[in-house]
Amino acid sequence: MTGPNPNTVFPLAGYERLCFLKNVVKNPNIEVGDFTYYDDFEDVANFEKNVKYLFDFRGDKLVIGKFCMIASGVTFIMNGANHMTEAVSTYPFAVFGNGWEHAMEGKMYPDKGNTVVGNDVWIGYNAVIMPGISIGDGAIIGSCSVVTRDVEPYTIAGGNPARALRKRFPEEHIRALLEICWWNWDMEKITRNIALLTGNEVEALRMAE
Repeated sequence: MTGPNPNTVFPLAGYERLCFLKNVVKNPNIEVGDFTYYDDFEDVANFEKNVKYLFDFRGDKLVIGKFCMIASGVTFIMNGANHMTEAVSTYPFAVFGNGWEHAMEGKMYPDKGNTVVGNDVWIGYNAVIMPGISIGDGAIIGSCSVVTRDVEPYTIAGGNPARALRKRFPEEHIRALLEICWWNWDMEKITRNIALLTGNEVEALRMAE
C-alpha cells in the first residue's frame, strides 16, 4: 500500500464532509498541494466561498501546501478587500463610475502579495487569515484566531490578533524538519515511515530510508 489516492475527492468512504481540497477548487488563483484536506459542516465542495475578495484583476493568489488540515469555517481575506488608508477617504469611488471612474488615476490600492500556507499546517475552526500572510511549514493556527502577521514554521499561534504562543519543538529539531521536508518524499517512503511521522524522533526521521 502507498496511501490514499491524492486525486480522490472524498478519501473517507461514506464521509462526504471532508475532501482532498485540490480536487474541488476551480479558481486558477487558488493552488493546493496533494493530501491537503478541508472539512466543512455544510458544503465541502464549495471551499471557494471561504476565499473572500479574490478578484481576477488584483492578480493575487492563495497558495496552500501539501498535507494541510483546514477546519470548517476557515476564511481567507484576499487583497481585493483592501482600501486606501492614507487617503482622506477610504471609499472606493472609482468602482461606481458615473463621473467617479477616474478617482484612482495615478494611485493604487494596497497590495500585500500572495497568501501562502506552507506544508503540514493545521488551521483550526473559524480562523481568519488576512491578506498577504505567510504561514510556515508545520504551524498550527488556533480556532477563531485572526492572523494579521506571518507565522513562523512549527509555531502554535492563536488569539485575535493571533500571536505566537510557543514553538512545537526545539529550534534544532525545527531546522532538521525543514531540511527533511518529508512532505516531498515519494509515497512509498512516506508509507514506510508512517510510524516515525506520528512520533517525535526527529533524528530517526532524518535517517529514514
